[in-house]
Amino acid sequence: MNFRQLKAFDTVMRLGSITGAAKALNVSQPSVTRLVRELETHVGFALFMRRGRGVAATVEARRFHQAVESAFLNIERLDDLASTIRKTAVGKLSVGVTPTFSLSLLPDVLGQLRKEEDDTHTIVYIHNTPAIVDAVRLQQFDIGIVSRSPPYTGVYSLYQTEVNYVALVPQNHPLAASTDRLDLREVAGREEFITFGNVYPLEMQGMDEDLAIQFQSKAKFSVANVLAATALARAAGVPALVDPFSARMSASGGGMVIRPIQQKLTYHIGIITRGIEVMTRETRQLADAIISRFETDPLIVAGGQS
Repeated sequence: MNFRQLKAFDTVMRLGSITGAAKALNVSQPSVTRLVRELETHVGFALFMRRGRGVAATVEARRFHQAVESAFLNIERLDDLASTIRKTAVGKLSVGVTPTFSLSLLPDVLGQLRKEEDDTHTIVYIHNTPAIVDAVRLQQFDIGIVSRSPPYTGVYSLYQTEVNYVALVPQNHPLAASTDRLDLREVAGREEFITFGNVYPLEMQGMDEDLAIQFQSKAKFSVANVLAATALARAAGVPALVDPFSARMSASGGGMVIRPIQQKLTYHIGIITRGIEVMTRETRQLADAIISRFETDPLIVAGGQS
């Protein structure tokens, strides 16, 4: 590390903005960004995270900045401190996740991180979205993966996106004969579908009441858990409207067909935490890995359609 890197870091810490720091130092904004990134590479941990139009200092950055202020030119001492922070930042990490993502996403992410970092002890809790939001708000979970519509009261949203529900159809069902988008108005009241929680479903944003009533009129099964609905669809030979991640898991086992639907019925996805300022290195590492996986998932890239 060098004086220019530390000066850029110190100025961003005081002003809370890359742009403000660039003006104060009379250099370009890319120059400040580059200096901060070089310092992050040297010390081995992130210093800032984006927040609105500015940046927020990480837990490690605030600790590191105390030493920078008191010993600006003592580079050797700061090197030692950075090494200590790296070695002592490892600990436990608790994750709350909905059932779907406990099977379809989180294991792959944790498996990949396991190859890169062996020291973090990750505790996984599987709950529904309201329970996860409550637990994050009460500081019981460090991070949550949720699947209902925002806002999530009392927590900070790191990531939000949405995809469309799909029809999961047994391969020998008449509706499996086509791969075209399925118009739900043509099949509601005529074909039996598995309904969701007996109110088809509250969180399937976009289904109007008349259409929901038509589906309920033919339904013999109502299931409050999407993964259970996919299993029942296979066992009973009855189509179900489910999120595309659960549908993909079911279809990968064979015997099931996924059909996109014409209606926009939205499935929400969110990553939540207590706040950027209290996120540890391990929490940020996991959050970044989950968000990266979502952002490159074909279902999200394609808008949730298979």
